[in-house]
Amino acid sequence: MQNRRNIYFYYSRHDTELVKKMEVLYKLAEENQFNIVENSSDANIIISVGGDGAFLQAVRKTGFRHDALYTGITRTNESGLYCDFNMDNFNEMLHIMQNEEMEVRRFPVLNVQVNNRSEFKTLNEISVRSSIIKSIVIDVFIDNEHFETFRGDGLIVATPTGSTGYNKSLNGAVIDPKIPCFQVSELASINNNRYRTLGSSFILNQNRKLKLSVAQDGNDYPIIGLDNEAYSIRNIKDITITLSEDVIKTVKLKNNSFWHRVKRTFL
Repeated sequence: MQNRRNIYFYYSRHDTELVKKMEVLYKLAEENQFNIVENSSDANIIISVGGDGAFLQAVRKTGFRHDALYTGITRTNESGLYCDFNMDNFNEMLHIMQNEEMEVRRFPVLNVQVNNRSEFKTLNEISVRSSIIKSIVIDVFIDNEHFETFRGDGLIVATPTGSTGYNKSLNGAVIDPKIPCFQVSELASINNNRYRTLGSSFILNQNRKLKLSVAQDGNDYPIIGLDNEAYSIRNIKDITITLSEDVIKTVKLKNNSFWHRVKRTFL
């Protein structure tokens, strides 16, 4: 366990109350012989504070590291699908890590390539939407074969863990993260006698390649959302999406599976 003693804390809100609580966490970590580092590249454990949004930001800001363990801590009375711990059971988390009683969960990641050049990763989902008051037209290719021409507000491509977010609000399926796949859901598609799409979400396995070709009809600058960040990229023509071989490893509590957390959050 010695090689897992360096901890990096990430939290985006620096309000006075949270800063005071973080000082307590720092002290508890040091008392349990964990080293707190200021640079995430020196850490073996990366801890986000502040719910699922903070967790997604922590993964993104630290470069989707596959050689580190991530874990999320929510503040009191918060819940999170990525976060197993909260401020009140921080001691329990340290005990689990110190005594090697932890279980490691592996979350799939998507590779996203724009115009065959710019490359990104996403843990939750990628969304492609019109940036003007006009429907966006996207040719959808699966393994380089044309599948459909989409017209509407946009498309969402979600990982299994991301299936509980934006994707679920579009009536997409909630997918077990142990299944290596990704899901495509429509955002207000146009379906009539002239235009037709599948009209439902569909799921692609880990070996599939999805290509979204944006029609250059005024929507040359669509809004691309990667997890909880929007990106402004000029002259977008093609977006290629595949399931990465990399995974994000997270520390989990025993008897707290993905489905336990789905039930706790939604039912």
